[in-house]
Amino acid sequence: MEDAKMGNAATIRAVLAILQWWGFNVTVIIINKWIFQKLEFKFPLTVSCVHFICSSIGAYIAIKVLKTKPLIEVASEDLWRRIFPMSFVFCINIVLGNVSLRYIPVSFMQTIKSFTPATTVILQWLVWRKYFEWRIWASLVPIVGGILLTSVTELSFNTFGFCAAMVGCLATSTKTILAESLLHGYKFDSINTVYYMAPFATMILSVPAMVLEGSGVVSWLYTYESVGPALAIIVTSGVLAFCLNFSIFYVIHSTTAVTFNVAGNLKVAVAVLVSWMIFRNPISAMNAVGCAVTLVGCTFYGYVRHLISQHQAAVATGGGGPRTPRGRLEMLPLTAEKQGDKI
Repeated sequence: MEDAKMGNAATIRAVLAILQWWGFNVTVIIINKWIFQKLEFKFPLTVSCVHFICSSIGAYIAIKVLKTKPLIEVASEDLWRRIFPMSFVFCINIVLGNVSLRYIPVSFMQTIKSFTPATTVILQWLVWRKYFEWRIWASLVPIVGGILLTSVTELSFNTFGFCAAMVGCLATSTKTILAESLLHGYKFDSINTVYYMAPFATMILSVPAMVLEGSGVVSWLYTYESVGPALAIIVTSGVLAFCLNFSIFYVIHSTTAVTFNVAGNLKVAVAVLVSWMIFRNPISAMNAVGCAVTLVGCTFYGYVRHLISQHQAAVATGGGGPRTPRGRLEMLPLTAEKQGDKI
């Protein structure tokens, strides 16, 4: 009886964690698109900079003031040798996501982001010469096929936005791979990640934002009719971006790896549906099919990865069959069991 109650409580906690993660993620995406499209604030570098500033402040308050999570101490020499390179890639990743949002619909951008597992595997194979089981390669087929179908049938296709989103996938994969070596020995959660990387990202992005968009922002401030409410929306998007990171920390500790993977792919479907209801961007039937195929492929990839990791764990503890020689077969290093969108 007691076990049943504990199981029900855990299920309710997991459902609530997933719902609030979905809520923050979809809200951040929709607000960012609203900023670029409805507020005519077409400055993705500045928006990203606002996000980093809000996240830096939020992480400081969460760790130093509210003490919701203990600070992971980092050696001073590692701040520049390890954290700074990760922050640079982290910055590129977020900026390209916002750049793509300015030029292409949310539905198309979210579908392209689902290409990240494929770019991660391909990068590791080409650059790091790592080998993967045939099941991993097979699971990428529907992802690649779905992306191709979605791109060919996208009615609001924009070359620059598409390229930004694709390079953003490469940046995400690079961040994932580099974290294996650069952050070795540091078990960062999403809050500590933001605490260390957001200030560096702000420093990296502030000068390019001022040089490339400064005059445009000043002109917008003088010409836009309702500056006050618009600025409030922009700052709110930054606050929600930090809340999204906090929600990722909560959902990771409330769900299993498989549940997290499935929930992440359903989150994309929810974002696509909500964005279509708000912005009414045209979506053809074949485009919707391509998006669905991509999400099914991502779910299949996550399932295959989970099966292989379970087998490797069993072999490591002596409960499995013959072990595949290391170096001939590698699983994804950091894309390990649970990972989310870090803003």
